[in-house]
Formats: sequence, C-alpha cells, structure tokens
Amino acid sequence: MASIEVRDFRFPLGPVPRDWHRDGLAITAYWDQLSIFFPVGERFFVRSVKHYLPQVDGALKDECLAFCAQEGHHGREHVAYNEHLAAQGIPVTKLEALVKFSLGIAQKFLSPRRQLAITCALEHFTSLMGEFVLSHDELLQGSDPTMAKLWRWHSAEENEHRSVAFDLYRAVGGTHFERCRAMVVTSLFFWILVVLQQVVFMAKRGALFSVREWWRLFRHSFIDPSTLGSLVRPFLSYFARDFHPAARGGTELIEAWKRSLVTAP
Repeated sequence: MASIEVRDFRFPLGPVPRDWHRDGLAITAYWDQLSIFFPVGERFFVRSVKHYLPQVDGALKDECLAFCAQEGHHGREHVAYNEHLAAQGIPVTKLEALVKFSLGIAQKFLSPRRQLAITCALEHFTSLMGEFVLSHDELLQGSDPTMAKLWRWHSAEENEHRSVAFDLYRAVGGTHFERCRAMVVTSLFFWILVVLQQVVFMAKRGALFSVREWWRLFRHSFIDPSTLGSLVRPFLSYFARDFHPAARGGTELIEAWKRSLVTAP
C-alpha cells in the first residue's frame, strides 16, 4: 500500500461553470450528486475508525490517524462543494438529511464493529471509483480544471488509504460473513440514494424528462469504452474470503498522480 500523505489542498469553486463536465448537464449532475454523500459519510468513517484507536498501536495506529486527517480534508472540501451546489438551487440540506438518516440508523442500532464494516464497504466503493478515475484520464479531460483536480485528488487519496479501515476491522476481530452482509445492505442503500439524487438533480436542472440527457448518462456509464460496468468484477471480489484492498495494486496510479502535481502549470 502506498504511504499515506496528508495534503491540505483547497479548491476555489467560485469560477466553476454550472455544467463543468465536458459532456454536459447529465454527466455533471452525476458527479455533483456524488458529493452529497461525502460530508456526512466522511464523518461516519472517521468516527468508526477513531472508536478503535485506543486498541491499536504502531504502524496501524499511524495509518488510522492519517486516514482520519485525509477524510477530514475531503469532508471540508465537499462541504464547500455542496454549498456551491446549494447556491445553484439544489436542495442539498434535504438530500444530506437522507444520507444522515441512513447512517444514523447504523449508529443507533449497530455495534461499533458493524459500523466499521459499513465503513469498509463504502471505502471499497470509493477506492474502486478512485482507481477508475486515475486509470482513465479521458473521464475528466476537457472538463473544468478545478473540478478535475478536486476529483483526481480525492481519488488518489482514497486509494492511498483504502486498506486502513479494512486492516483495522480485521485487527478488532471482524469476520468475513459480517463484512459481506454489511456490503450487501450498504450497496442497496447506496445505489437507491444515487438514483434518487440523480433524479432530483435532473429535475432541478429542468432535464428530468430529457431523453437526450438520460441517454448521455446511460452511454457514459455503460456503453463508452471506459464505463462503470468495468467495476462490477472488482466490486464482487470483496466477497472473496481472502480479499484484501491492497491486492489490486494501483500504487503506480498514485505515483503518476503525484508526478502530475509537480509538472502541472
């Protein structure tokens, strides 16, 4: 696993156009609605990891602290991102309330270890999507440079720390069955919210009944050479008994991103 570096990056969104993705409204809305998850989600991740900090030491504890710091920065930048969306008329507060309600149920009724299992499941989502972004430059080419930098930064750091929650979960006695069960339930809630949020974003942009825009999103997700459909197999690998996030490699993608920071104008 790549060493975890805490970077305090900030992204001014004032000059960012409303349709910042080169492919227009529907694709911009898809990326934007993902941001709704992060402020609430990152706080949930950090709480679930911090709960077990007194039980670990050495390298794992250092990695947990770096994980929390990175996620804190992600949350801060996505708070600003969501405020930017709210200024465009998106009902961010209501959408965040749905995410908060879903994770609030977990906090109220599940044990700390099962909450950590949910964190592991969602970290698998974010690391796979981050790997997808880093390995397909064309996804964000031609889009607003600030937004491209934000998503690539988030993607790289999700891959840097993708093993931390999983290693902590195993260290505190997490089981294969428990984490697989958490993944099934978490996936259901996650994709229901993704679809709901996409519908709300499209409605607020006046494109809810636009066949053209929905087709663009479908093509972007499932037909173009670089599609989200390619993540199905790596997603399913999570259910293998011997699964570990670091087994997919990917360090070279993070290193390439780091080099891009040095050469960027």
